[in-house]
Amino acid sequence: MKHSKLVMLTTGLAYGGAETQLVHLATRLKARGWQVTVISMLPPQAYVQELAAMNIPVHSLNMRRGVPDPRALFHLAAILREERPKILHSHMVHANIMARVARALTHIPVVICTAHSVNEGGRHREWAYRLTDPLCDLTTQVSQVGMERYVRVGAVPRNKIKFVPNGVDTKLFRPDREARERLRAELNLHDSFVWLAVGRFEEAKDYPTLLRAYAKVAQNKPPSRLLIAGHGPLLETIKGLAARLNITSFIHFLGIRKDVSDLMNAADGFVMSSRWEGMPMVLLEAAATGLPIVATDVGGNREIVLHNQSGFLVPPAQPDALAEAMQRLMNLPHQDRLSMGLTGREYVVQRYDLEKIVDQWEAIYCELLKKKQA
Repeated sequence: MKHSKLVMLTTGLAYGGAETQLVHLATRLKARGWQVTVISMLPPQAYVQELAAMNIPVHSLNMRRGVPDPRALFHLAAILREERPKILHSHMVHANIMARVARALTHIPVVICTAHSVNEGGRHREWAYRLTDPLCDLTTQVSQVGMERYVRVGAVPRNKIKFVPNGVDTKLFRPDREARERLRAELNLHDSFVWLAVGRFEEAKDYPTLLRAYAKVAQNKPPSRLLIAGHGPLLETIKGLAARLNITSFIHFLGIRKDVSDLMNAADGFVMSSRWEGMPMVLLEAAATGLPIVATDVGGNREIVLHNQSGFLVPPAQPDALAEAMQRLMNLPHQDRLSMGLTGREYVVQRYDLEKIVDQWEAIYCELLKKKQA
């Protein structure tokens, strides 16, 4: 079955968790002998060079965000007729729906759709999943809680959905003392307790809750700093909130970074304030790096963070609860924090190592292709 042609369709290519996972899968599958092509509905903003380095072609449907364009569907169908893939594997809700409709226009032996969040946008999208389900062979969810929710709301029948988690490169994301010392010196972090948050500045990440929590923590000992890596439409709003809370001097807004593994080594704890998630790549990466974590108990977060063992989980949108958990972690003895981080890394290596997840995908691809051939 290897050396079969595989097309991955994504809503976009940017520095987000779903896109990062798609690129990891595409490059690993290419290295294992699959013929991989990537199609982005929106103009790519990231990862084109990384895919080109692996000789993975990238096509764009050149759609505009929020603007439906029926011509893109026929453009996709034309690409698929030319590529003639054995498998079309789509990622995120818009691509998932488009992949299913495209199947009505051209022959594709296997169509797989991966949902990357527990909440992909409301009932109308769940109805779209239900109505187009006959055009899909398998829907997968990156979190168990997401899978159960999709069955419960009737988006996908239980016999056609499977839990396949995101995978993390545990060789890249690992404890690295040299990277820690170098980056802490570069950022003038000195002996501060360093919190790290990574993610787009958008509603789902709920940075206002994080900043309001950190405003309480910043007043206390030990001295601390907050690093935030990412970009997005709410960046200036969040910077304004930091100024109003008088914590700008404690925060480093780092923008987009390609050295996230080094940043994680420079940090002492990872914090996430999201209102909703699927299975966030950044939590997998933080755990693999050996960081103790404070995160909101949403989506698949509790499938990564072992409460009171590798970190602390708190309810979403509650700055006081988040601040209390952050302070609790900061007050722990250094060796206890290291032990929590090690527990988290061992858990992630055992369950979410990228090569093991790629093994799962290969098994799914081959099983579905065999069924079609039979």
